Amino acid sequence: MRSSQTLKWALSLAAAGCLVWAGAATAADTIKLGVAGPHSGDLASYGIPATKAAKFVVDELNAKGGVLGKKVALLVEDDVCKPEVAANTAAKLVSDGVVAVLGHICSGATKAALGTYNDAKIIVMSPSATNPALTQSGDYPNFYRTIASDDMQAKLGVEFATGKLGAKKLAVIHDKGDYGKGYAEFAKKYLEEMAGAEVVLYEGITPGAVDYSAIVSKIKQSGAEAVLYGGYHPEASKIVTQMRKKRMEIPFVSDDGVKDDTFIKVAKEYAEGVYASGPMDTSELPLYKMAVKKHQDAFGEEPGAFYKEAYAATTALLNAIQKAGSTEYAAMEKALRSEWVDTPVGKISFDARGDAKGVGFSMYQVKDGKYVEVK
Repeated sequence: MRSSQTLKWALSLAAAGCLVWAGAATAADTIKLGVAGPHSGDLASYGIPATKAAKFVVDELNAKGGVLGKKVALLVEDDVCKPEVAANTAAKLVSDGVVAVLGHICSGATKAALGTYNDAKIIVMSPSATNPALTQSGDYPNFYRTIASDDMQAKLGVEFATGKLGAKKLAVIHDKGDYGKGYAEFAKKYLEEMAGAEVVLYEGITPGAVDYSAIVSKIKQSGAEAVLYGGYHPEASKIVTQMRKKRMEIPFVSDDGVKDDTFIKVAKEYAEGVYASGPMDTSELPLYKMAVKKHQDAFGEEPGAFYKEAYAATTALLNAIQKAGSTEYAAMEKALRSEWVDTPVGKISFDARGDAKGVGFSMYQVKDGKYVEVK
């Protein structure tokens, strides 16, 4: 369960059009940074940690005088991880005068919002949107991220399932969304290129369904020796639970949309043994320890998913403004691609596509109710 402090904080964010002013300066003396993501609904556990991270970074900078002599203000908007809401969220943040945006969180929502930001020449940096096309298509030159893309994540999942786990027949399923389907498509591609590996089932599911017994039966009938799943924790928890109740003990390997403590809380004992990829462990870095301590001191608990990536993104965006000496788009873009900055995910800069240099994925497994890195 979340601590009472975190729950109260989450409820305050859920208010529509939540505006968090970091300081008492007038609007003319502020740099407005948008923060967009899910702060309510099933995927709020992804968005709330990112907003907390942004606030910690901004509070520290403002205490030291701000950026370019101005205070930084956070304008926080809830997109519920839904594309149709995210488009409106983007329009509101642009109208409110943000100079950059931390977000969005889900790949589909991010894609829906990027055109609006691009038209307004506003840089967007996500801590979690991993769909490869967001940087590889060339359609979103204003987009950056502090997490590696799904093609890398899917390759790790495939190599782990076939190599470490020895599976030769695999079921690949997904939630039909930009994120989950993107992961699954790359996983299928890598498997088909691999000698001795066979995709015995490839199918999408309907997000939000109560019962997934049909897909569970198909997995069993397919003779799959492992499952690769692309999607988020609400559906994964139901599928895993139903598999285990039917005594299907084959490995379940998924993505960073499942590497979240909420998955473990919902699936309970059935979460044990599940594998999920996630950002590389940087817990020994001093900046990581500092960022986590801030959260522990404030909320009495460990931060959730994408906290350190959001901390890194906020740091990178505000560092770019400081180094550029301006909030102008071209100047910020140049600084992001030329400057290296120390963050909780390591020392990073960005390539010409907007992908962070210096980040990657590791595989984790649920053991005794916690995700631990598989060495």
